[in-house]
Amino acid sequence: MKADEWGIFSGMEKPLLIAGPCSAESERQLFETAKALKQEGVTVLRAGIWKPRTRPNCFEGVGAKGLAWMQRVQQELGMKVATEVANEKHVHEALRAGIDILWIGARTTANPFAVQEITDALKGTDVPVLVKNPVNPDFDLWMGALERLNMAGVKKIGAVHRGFSSYTEIKYRNMPQWQIPIELKRRFKEMLLLCDPSHIAGKREYLREISQQAMDLGFDGLMIESHISPETALSDAAQQLTPVALKELLKGLVIRNVESENSAYRESIEELRNRIDQLDDELVSILADRMKIAEKIGHYKKQNSITILQTERWEEILKNVFEKGEKCGLDNEFLQKIFRAIHQASIDVQTRIMN
Repeated sequence: MKADEWGIFSGMEKPLLIAGPCSAESERQLFETAKALKQEGVTVLRAGIWKPRTRPNCFEGVGAKGLAWMQRVQQELGMKVATEVANEKHVHEALRAGIDILWIGARTTANPFAVQEITDALKGTDVPVLVKNPVNPDFDLWMGALERLNMAGVKKIGAVHRGFSSYTEIKYRNMPQWQIPIELKRRFKEMLLLCDPSHIAGKREYLREISQQAMDLGFDGLMIESHISPETALSDAAQQLTPVALKELLKGLVIRNVESENSAYRESIEELRNRIDQLDDELVSILADRMKIAEKIGHYKKQNSITILQTERWEEILKNVFEKGEKCGLDNEFLQKIFRAIHQASIDVQTRIMN
């Protein structure tokens, strides 16, 4: 279902926006943040009522009493409100309070039992539900959660990309791995797709660049954390913006068109795309020839009792590829990803032959 059919984002220009504090900490904090956001044009407020945290003794949300604060925002400011639910009890309490949008968080998406419990509680309702990607880059888990909601009869379903955990030190809090939400959009073209730059970034100074990349990739909108006083926030203080700073971020975004009516552009882009199609055809043929050679090598290795993996040979291939790639202006990381996949495919072919 398209976003304009939700009844939540009516009249809102791209990017569609959901903004608000990571957590509802007090009635005053929530209401003052909501009021400031409304002054900056925000119409949909997000706030965590229940906060699943990695470790105990952290602020884990105010609980159900915060729902009354959300209701006050609805009644006095006329804003829509959204919150996270992690189990059946949360769903029932949020529905009784008339919360406009629910979302399933990354940790919950990773647990099919919890997702099923939530979808069972949502049967027969018309509330919109957003699903954040799981903590780890598991496409099937994300898609599975969306499918469970669809099977339960939930019609207004959207996805939120919030990045993936990394065990290595990286620039951001979470790895964007944009190819995963891109694949989701390819399979579900009409589904609402939002980006949560706050959780990808982890720091407010990176929010603009992530938000712009999401817009350049055709995301429908953003879910951004905004707090009236970020430095005093009880959770995720470093990644939250003031409402004024949020407005400045949005003003700086460049929103591009999906297509153009300019005939010169259309002719030029079509010519370049045709050339890419030709090159892709050549690439597929080359890869097919390479796999045939890998098969022959597999048979020779089997006949001579030679191991599949030849570490020195693999290092030699990478060295040659990097040297040639440098001359052609190609990035080593890009080449390594491609040739790792090719190498793994060759190993798979030879493993089948061996067995």
